[in-house]
Amino acid sequence: MSTVFDLTDRSLSPAIQWDGQQLTLLDQRKLPNEVIYLDIPSAAAAADAIRDMVVRGAPAIGITAAYGIALAARALGQRAAAVSDWSAALDQDLAVLAASRPTAVNLFWAIRRMRGVLSEAVADMPARLAVEAEAIHREDLAANQAMGDFGATLIAEGSGVLTHCNAGALATGGYGTAVGVIRSAWRDGRLKQVFADETRPWLQGARLTAWELLEAGIPVNLVADGASAWLMKQGQVQAVVVGSDRIAANGDVANKIGTYAAALAARAHGVRFIVAAPISTIDPDTPNGASIPIETRTENELLELSGCRVAAPGAHAWNPVFDVTPADLVDFIVTEHGIIERPDRAKIAAHLASAAAARAEARN
Repeated sequence: MSTVFDLTDRSLSPAIQWDGQQLTLLDQRKLPNEVIYLDIPSAAAAADAIRDMVVRGAPAIGITAAYGIALAARALGQRAAAVSDWSAALDQDLAVLAASRPTAVNLFWAIRRMRGVLSEAVADMPARLAVEAEAIHREDLAANQAMGDFGATLIAEGSGVLTHCNAGALATGGYGTAVGVIRSAWRDGRLKQVFADETRPWLQGARLTAWELLEAGIPVNLVADGASAWLMKQGQVQAVVVGSDRIAANGDVANKIGTYAAALAARAHGVRFIVAAPISTIDPDTPNGASIPIETRTENELLELSGCRVAAPGAHAWNPVFDVTPADLVDFIVTEHGIIERPDRAKIAAHLASAAAARAEARN
């Protein structure tokens, strides 16, 4: 049974709210200068919000897609007197959502889960899909709090922690993955200081992570991406904590561009490298990092700043937005089901099997 959370509470779930009828998203492109919420009326609008980075972060993308499917079903139910094949009727909406971002496995996981509901024999399919989307949202909130508490045990008292990009409440259903670990460690009195990479080119660390840590009452020091290795050299960082958009079956981790560099620096300086991600981020059908599609976005994101060109005229840019950190650079993967130390294919498989058994036991 899903944990009961108020899904309209912006302090709990700042990025995504749902009141049973209306999906509302925080426009994260405007932070930290403006706090603007957008009403999302349809699956197409949900896909646009994912593609345009109104909402971002693998768990939040999956939740938004689930609500998008619920919205599409409700709209169809209002137009049609009867629907004999819900899956076929919503196929175009599902395809539009699936095409919105290629790397985040949670997107496809959520769509598959909602597709499973479409095969059920129920009297009110739109209502049933809304319930499932709410369950995905609530489960993510509970999972983030659980992995935050698990991950906090890996942080030694008096530590400095570095995080990259934004893997907080803004990237999830609430509380956060990597930032959830930081929240729990701060609550437990383990942290001396927190550092956040600015995370070029969208500056998620500067705009989003710094904003939400300060909102939570946690002091933060911002550093340029290229400064993090030198920061480790100074002994200021004892753990790097990041999220993930996809974890391959062998433990390779896809995350925001710059994560691989942070992992290399962490290994060189004897700093723990911790990945916090819900178990839905682990993709057993992706054998290794080489099989993960890496999204490349428009070069203008690098050539321009706030619409003004900063690069020399005629210069071009290469703008991958993710990279892959090999499993052998990862010290721990933390999920809501526990901790995987020195992940490899066998440990990942065992963790997935244990989690599946726990879920089956909880249903019985």
